[in-house]
Amino acid sequence: MNSEDISRAVDNAATALIPRIKERLGNDQPVAAVTMGSGLERLADVILDPLEVPYSELPGWPNPTVPGHAGRVAIGTLGGTPVIGLSGRVHLYEGGNAGRTAFYVRVMGELGVQILFLSNAAGAIREDWQPGELMLLTDHINLTGNSPLIGPVVGAENRFPDMTVAYDADLCDIVRTAAAQQGMTLREGIYAAVHGPAFETPAEIRMLRSLGADAVGMSTVPEVITARALGIRCVAVSCLTNFAAGLVERPLDHIELLETTRLVEKDFQRLVEFSVARFA
Repeated sequence: MNSEDISRAVDNAATALIPRIKERLGNDQPVAAVTMGSGLERLADVILDPLEVPYSELPGWPNPTVPGHAGRVAIGTLGGTPVIGLSGRVHLYEGGNAGRTAFYVRVMGELGVQILFLSNAAGAIREDWQPGELMLLTDHINLTGNSPLIGPVVGAENRFPDMTVAYDADLCDIVRTAAAQQGMTLREGIYAAVHGPAFETPAEIRMLRSLGADAVGMSTVPEVITARALGIRCVAVSCLTNFAAGLVERPLDHIELLETTRLVEKDFQRLVEFSVARFA
């Protein structure tokens, strides 16, 4: 797909969403988009009186195939702030190029959204952390071997976006403050993104630790790269669902990871709500 085809597909999806946004928000502009990752789709429950639109009703929008990704847009307010909730995402390992994972970010850019709050499930590499804790991303390492910006420049995207501060300092401060006010433990660290879908080997985890990574997952980074190319500010929080391979003897299981997110979803919901309330 060339840049004109991508731009047309993005425009079509945005055009389909505009009347739904107006129906729910009137003349208010969505301030932020909130991406709800593996097992975290119920973060949409804190969006006030949401108008929900299945991805299948939006032209060109990729549908996720992974359990824990509902595949719908939720339009409403969160902590009084107009938002677009994105319940589920597609991953590189589901097929297609990296641009497919970034499609929804380009649609948010077309709609004029200025802030992207991402959540994901990740494996803890630090042995002094615990499953069920939350981690604020301060930086990332892209080990997917891919980028959503490969190919012709799409629209007004920056060909060479500066990734020095991929995660906005002011937004990170807001999330830190929200966590402190709620009495939550909020770890901070570097997220390593890998392609997946296989979990990592113990040797790979030792490599990631030597590179400075604190947690590992299979999402988020392609979207952040695209957002920065569009000038969208980003902040991201991981739910640490498990110890990474080799840190414990028990084998990794995706269903168990989803169960961990269920245990912390209320805390995560409160963190997102209190943070987004301060984005306006």
